[in-house]
Amino acid sequence: MNDSNFVQKFIWLSERSILLLIAFATIYATASEVVRIIEVEVVNLSDLFLLFIYAEVLGMVATFYANNRIPVTLPLIIAMTALTRMIILQTKDLNAVNIIYEAAGILILAISAYIMTLKDKISLKKLLLREKVEESDLTD
Repeated sequence: MNDSNFVQKFIWLSERSILLLIAFATIYATASEVVRIIEVEVVNLSDLFLLFIYAEVLGMVATFYANNRIPVTLPLIIAMTALTRMIILQTKDLNAVNIIYEAAGILILAISAYIMTLKDKISLKKLLLREKVEESDLTD
């Protein structure tokens, strides 16, 4: 076994281990939050956003295990949700300009997610077009 193969396997295993740790930590954090909600007997909108963030993190880990890649849009959605939660938590104590900055951040992230979605669609169209061209070349 050569050194680069060993390094690749080590990195692959480390990556998988870290993602598994993230999944377990997220499940633990979700359970802790649910216990807290039950103890307090109140569910706030910020609590729901936090649970949604946890669900998205788990979805991101699951997507990586299924496809060996993380779509760029998932972290962008998580960031938008986190900023929204911050606005909800800090609205009373926050300067109006800061709310505008955070809302602008959400808008920038949303535009970025939309552009990434378009990029994927364009790439898929290019791939399908390339396959059609190759098929027509074979039949000619």
